[in-house]
Amino acid sequence: MNIGQAASASGVSQRMIRHYEKIGLIPAPPRRDSGYRDYAEADIHRLRFIANARDLGFPVEEIRELLGLWNDKHRASAEVKVLAIARADELGRKADALQALRRSLLALAEQCHGDDRPDCPIIEKLQQ
Repeated sequence: MNIGQAASASGVSQRMIRHYEKIGLIPAPPRRDSGYRDYAEADIHRLRFIANARDLGFPVEEIRELLGLWNDKHRASAEVKVLAIARADELGRKADALQALRRSLLALAEQCHGDDRPDCPIIEKLQQ
């Protein structure tokens, strides 16, 4: 199948498919006589795997590691679990930081009169 069909079948954009090829997450597929890429069903499965890993917040280097584990039929599931827990912990830290930012913004907004006066604690905080 061509890149458009691969994008449709995998849910990964053509641009991202080319990017994943460029950085080595998927091997460059063979080319037809016309020069078009020719993707196999295995490529589609690999693209879906990558897309699912991205959706779960895994960065490229960890996806590379997960792909290696996926292809290793003798892997220990503990290796995969360690990666998942580490990613979940990192996402938790980021969520906590975002919640702290949200609380700060809401506190500033609560202090702001929100009327036609120029005094605004939000602006005052930003200029510090």
